[in-house]
Amino acid sequence: MKLVNKHVEKDGSGYVTLRPEDDEDMWHVYNLIAVGDEVRALAVRRVQTVSSTGSSDSYRVRVNLNLVVTKTTFASAASGSGGGGGTGVAEKKEPTASLQISGQVNNENEFVRLGAFHTLDLEANRDFRLIKATGWDSVALERITESTREGRGAEIGAVVMGEGTAAICLLSEHMTTVRQRIDMSVPRKRKGGTLGHDKAMDNFFKTVYDAILRLIPYQDLKAIVIASPGFTRESMYEYIFQQATLQSNKPLLASRTKWIKVHSNTPHVHSLVEALRAPEVAKTLQGAKFAREGLGLERFHKMLAQDELRAWYGPAHVSMAVDRGAVGTLLISDDLFRSADPATRTHYVEMVEAVRSRGGEALIFSSMHESGQQLNQYTGIAAVLTYPLDVEIAEMEEREEKERVEREKNGQVGEEEEEE
Repeated sequence: MKLVNKHVEKDGSGYVTLRPEDDEDMWHVYNLIAVGDEVRALAVRRVQTVSSTGSSDSYRVRVNLNLVVTKTTFASAASGSGGGGGTGVAEKKEPTASLQISGQVNNENEFVRLGAFHTLDLEANRDFRLIKATGWDSVALERITESTREGRGAEIGAVVMGEGTAAICLLSEHMTTVRQRIDMSVPRKRKGGTLGHDKAMDNFFKTVYDAILRLIPYQDLKAIVIASPGFTRESMYEYIFQQATLQSNKPLLASRTKWIKVHSNTPHVHSLVEALRAPEVAKTLQGAKFAREGLGLERFHKMLAQDELRAWYGPAHVSMAVDRGAVGTLLISDDLFRSADPATRTHYVEMVEAVRSRGGEALIFSSMHESGQQLNQYTGIAAVLTYPLDVEIAEMEEREEKERVEREKNGQVGEEEEEE
């Protein structure tokens, strides 16, 4: 995303002008814009005129509108689904995400009256200006920095597959994009002959290979993972480089060291979380945002199994742990920031800042990655504590503290009434 202009004061007031360039940028914008914010962007309005003779005419005009946002709608790039026939293949066009912003116009002009409702379609390579209703907090500014960083883009390719099924994916820091799904019928091996099975698998491997050449920029990526149950990944890997040799595809042959074969329990995209945790993959992707998120979620799962007093989840419980300075790693989904009311969002931002100020790690998960979707199953927020804490005891202490404060307050009120 292009940062066109930025004017943000220390108190969080001000504006940012941005130019989204791809689907991931649209996802960033969706997470930045909240209800009550002000957006200025180019819009197309239909204008109707009536002549003195009573005849009417309509035409479209392009006008810059300021909207106070009431609703945002994001539609991610649709992924293809496999066909039902013997050679059913999902053809996938270039992905295109869409973002619509609805709101009330707060700057009147000759074409649009003040207070009118309008819907803006934010598009790639078109500038817009954003003013945050509650000011620019640290989480919003961090997203601006991440989304406008030079060189940001897809870091890893992945082929998650089984016998006859495959998903071709690209992973960036904030999004997993399924570029194509392939679903083909492969007959089972039968005693006395495997000709039908072998022929179908050759056809399947060729289809996957062609999709890889078309959709995975293997020369630019850090790594390409082939994940599957069984030995399908081994056969696919051999087929890829056998074909590359026969076709004298030197760029593909030169990328051989980037290809990593890993086991997955299923041939589906959600197995990517497991595949990316494999030591050989983690080493290659060390430092990547989604890799840190995957490792953080793995630490939480292990702690939940080994010492549940150090693995808490849920907004109320994690907030309590943060207040006690007990959180070593905070895991929080971007869903919570996006859907929260201003006061709740501020509370989550303060939690992130509190953990980081004490030397802890705060990971903001993208719900467009499988790891973020798994975190959402734990209410979207979890924590690995630096020391054990019993939830029931902590809640009891919280209640006792509230009761003590209430008693002191009531006692003070009683003394004031006696003095009167």
